Amino acid sequence: MLSKAITFVLLMVLAVAAWGKEAAPVAEDPVLERRLQTLSAELRCLVCQNESLAGSRAELAVDLRNQIRERMRQGQSDEEIVDYLVSRYGDFVLYRPPLKLTTLLLWLGPLLLIVAGLAALFYRLSRRREAPAIELTGSERERARALLSDSGRERL
Repeated sequence: MLSKAITFVLLMVLAVAAWGKEAAPVAEDPVLERRLQTLSAELRCLVCQNESLAGSRAELAVDLRNQIRERMRQGQSDEEIVDYLVSRYGDFVLYRPPLKLTTLLLWLGPLLLIVAGLAALFYRLSRRREAPAIELTGSERERARALLSDSGRERL
């Protein structure tokens, strides 16, 4: 009993330790680092794809953040940096790509899926009607009664 309690406490301590995050690097210029964090939060990591550039630990993400930091030191605006990244990696690097012909399916895809799903649901529901009752002949009714009464006796 005591060993289970100790094991539980140790697991809880490990869980809390695993929950912690890596400390953000102390920068020479905190304003530049805030600007970098804000901009990189709007950009997608090209390796992870579902993470922002700010939150990714992939080597490419670290390299891209360093490139962005260097361009900021050179005095480039956020728009110039984003334009550079889009020209190099395409609209995929943006979490909110612009609405244009090449990204139309990306913007309308979820709506099209919902409409297609609803259409399939309504079609299925409209085709699902109760089967018409089949009229039995007298001999079929007698046979059904006999089968039902025989199966009732077998259960007892």
